[in-house]
Amino acid sequence: MSDATNILNGSTTSAAVLVQVRSFLATREDGLDARLPPERELSNLLGVSRTELRKALAELEAEGEIWRHVGKGTFVGGRPIDTVADIAALAQRTSPAEAMQARLSLEPEIARLAALHARPEDIAAMRACLDHQRAAGTWREYESWDNRLHRSIAEATQNSLLLGLLDTLNAVRRAVTWGRMRPSGRPMPRPDHHSFAEHAEIIQAIAERDMAAAAAVMRKHLMSVQSKLLDP
Repeated sequence: MSDATNILNGSTTSAAVLVQVRSFLATREDGLDARLPPERELSNLLGVSRTELRKALAELEAEGEIWRHVGKGTFVGGRPIDTVADIAALAQRTSPAEAMQARLSLEPEIARLAALHARPEDIAAMRACLDHQRAAGTWREYESWDNRLHRSIAEATQNSLLLGLLDTLNAVRRAVTWGRMRPSGRPMPRPDHHSFAEHAEIIQAIAERDMAAAAAVMRKHLMSVQSKLLDP
């Protein structure tokens, strides 16, 4: 098929090429995240012009069927969320309420798995985070240790995918809550602040291998955070 024929056929050819590329993707056996052949090789393989191929690939990228990494190639599937720009874009579309809903969906189950898999050194790391949190001299320091504690619970699951999901969630959450809802001059938490006792309960449940209790007290803690954050 020549470029001249493509130009004469116009949108019909574009639609046909799109169908060809979709069919090619559907019949591949290497699955998601597989890299496609270079444009020149793919256009020869499908018998289409590179111009029409680029149009089809652009449409598939817009649909989230493929993604491109400059200098590395074109890959099957949706683009991974792994850059500051991706996190910032996601945060712009996320509300504090949505961030809390996501935490309530994910973190109780992380606590449940931590109770199953945590090692003594994981428990010790959690307790050290709580001690640092109690001794924090600024609100930002307190929140930094709060984040570290929740991450140490995820680390105790021994599940790298869950840890990656939590890291992404936390990056978005911090952008949303600190960027939109954090007033200046907040007083430091009192010694009887709800989070201290709730964190201690979570750690104790994990240390006792009580999976149900770990999930329940994590949920209770996050609901307390939600009530303070969204209805202060």
